[in-house]
Amino acid sequence: MYSFRRLALLLALGLPAITVALAQSPSSSSNPAAPDPTQTQAQQPAQTQGQISVQARIRARRAQRRAAAIVAAYDHRYDVYVGGGYLRFQPGPGAPASVEFPTRTALQRVNLYSWNTGVTRYRDERLGVTVEGRGYYGSPYLYPQITTNSGITKPAISTYSALAGPTYRFYLQPKYSVAGRVMGGFSHGNFSGDLGTHTPKSVGLYPDGNTFAINASVIGEYNITPKVALRVAPEYFGTGFGSSMQNSLGFNAGIVCRFGKQK
Repeated sequence: MYSFRRLALLLALGLPAITVALAQSPSSSSNPAAPDPTQTQAQQPAQTQGQISVQARIRARRAQRRAAAIVAAYDHRYDVYVGGGYLRFQPGPGAPASVEFPTRTALQRVNLYSWNTGVTRYRDERLGVTVEGRGYYGSPYLYPQITTNSGITKPAISTYSALAGPTYRFYLQPKYSVAGRVMGGFSHGNFSGDLGTHTPKSVGLYPDGNTFAINASVIGEYNITPKVALRVAPEYFGTGFGSSMQNSLGFNAGIVCRFGKQK
C-alpha cells in the first residue's frame, strides 16, 4: 500500500513536466532558423549590382534613341529656307540745313519689312556654308520742311542684298537646335524710286547705289519633323550707304526644309 502511494505521487509530479516538455518540443522545431548575418551581407552587393545594371541599360537605350533622333534631323546635306523679317533702318543722313533748321536734322529710323531665302550646304551635322538673298521695303517719315518743299510725305524705299558665310550649330537636341551665322556680301539701295524729279539728297535720303553688307545672327530651329523645321533668327545687319555706317537690328522667321543624306 505504501509503495502504491509513492508510485502515484511520482506520477502526479512527473506528468506536468512531461506535458511541458512535449509542448515545447513542436514549437521549437517549427521556428525558422535565425538569419545568418554573413550570408545577408554577401547577397546585398549582388542585388545592388543587378539594379545598377538595369539602370545602365535604360540609360544606354535612351542615349541611343537620342543619338538616332539627332542623326535623323541633322544628318542632311542641304537645307533650304524661306521667310520674312523686320529691320530698324536709318534711311538717310537727314534734312539739309534750312532757315527753319539751321543744322542738318537726322531722319528717324524706319521699319523695313523683308523677304529672305537661302540654302545651306552642310559638311557634317554642325558646320555648313550659307548663300542667301533678301529684300527690304519701307516708307521713311520726312520732316515738315522737306514735305512742304517737295510735296513728298512718305516715299517708298527698298534695298536688296546677296550674302554668304558659315553657319555652325553649337547646340543640338532631337526637337530643336541653336546655331550661329556670320555672312558678308553686297547690298543695292533704291531710295529715289518714289521721288519723281527730286533727288534723294534733297529730301535727306541716301543716294542710290551699291555697298557692302554684313550680317550676324543667332538661329533657333524647332523641328516639326526630321525634315521640316520652323526658324527664328534675331540678327544684326550692317550696310554702308552714303559713305556712312548703318547699324541695324531686326529678326527673320520662316520655314526650313532639309534633304540629302550625308552618309
